[in-house]
Amino acid sequence: MNIHRTNGLISFLFLLFVFNSATAQSRREIRIPDILGYQTLKCDFHMHTVFSDGDVWPTVRVQEAWNEGLDVISITDHIEYQPHSGDMDADHNRAFEVAKPLADQMGILLVRGVEITRNMPPGHLNAIFVKNANLLEREDWWEACVEAKEQGAFVFWTHPGSKIQQPDRSQWWPEHTRLLNAGILKGIEIYSHSEYYPEALQWAQEKNMIILGNSNIHEPIGQEFSGNGQTRPITLVFALDKTETAVKAAMMDYRTAVLFNDTLIADRRFLTPIFINSIQLKSKKLNLQNQDIKYLQIYNNSDIPFKLKQRQPSVGFSCPKEIVLPPNRTVSIELMGTSDEVGQMPVLKMFYEATNLITKRGENLPVNIDVPNK
Repeated sequence: MNIHRTNGLISFLFLLFVFNSATAQSRREIRIPDILGYQTLKCDFHMHTVFSDGDVWPTVRVQEAWNEGLDVISITDHIEYQPHSGDMDADHNRAFEVAKPLADQMGILLVRGVEITRNMPPGHLNAIFVKNANLLEREDWWEACVEAKEQGAFVFWTHPGSKIQQPDRSQWWPEHTRLLNAGILKGIEIYSHSEYYPEALQWAQEKNMIILGNSNIHEPIGQEFSGNGQTRPITLVFALDKTETAVKAAMMDYRTAVLFNDTLIADRRFLTPIFINSIQLKSKKLNLQNQDIKYLQIYNNSDIPFKLKQRQPSVGFSCPKEIVLPPNRTVSIELMGTSDEVGQMPVLKMFYEATNLITKRGENLPVNIDVPNK
């Protein structure tokens, strides 16, 4: 029997099974506000299937993404490492072809991708938005990367601080400078699976690359990120709409953020509006006077908890030194007037820094909360 015809039949039957099962399942919507006229898209650009060293069929990755509230994904199976090749006689585009019909039906934007898997240097590189992954199968890694560029792909360095790639210490190699100078290397993972690479964040800042955070998932997603205190890392892309053209344009314009374990890392121009659009003051004008105690209610309408630490005292009144605004909850905090001048203030200003909102420079984001008083 023709192996491709067999794979096609299996793909169709599995797709039908997964789609029918999805009708009885629910999708978790990730609540992060749209900002600056862009849609905030939740993305994972690094995952594997049985077509390389993953444990699941490609349609499972689509179903998982739908269940977990993602908008955009890329299956990036290895070119050079395919331990299931004895059972899977297929080319490097096959995982995409199997997953695409279900992704279209479920409203998941699937972009074609592949992982160029070499020893260090240059290590592992993901190429997404490729047109034909088979043409990247080259003996010379440089030729593979040049082919990716000629196809208009977006190339990023995956898990750069992984012990598998760099067992002794994380370093930037001349080969990466060559890729960067040739306009091939555009981004870098600062968080991959369950590992954070602060050195990668520094390289992204120094070398003007975009930051990404992806699952690099091989097992079923629930097996890795369920009940262990960790959440699936994702890349946020701020795009004009949910199309491949808009997503790629956003990435070329450095419009990304990385969310992992309640920590959000991005350029300050994105972090500030996310915070501002996530909180709502539910109290009316407080009319706080000297020695008065009033209670301010703050509602966090996002799925990101905000952990605030006072960076300087407020004038004319006192407020908590630390505040935690849990996701989708309202918090009541106590304010106390400490001088006569507070009664004349039209606005009470509170000065904090968000310790889990990290700028691309590696600093906590300063945030102000202005409270109407009169």
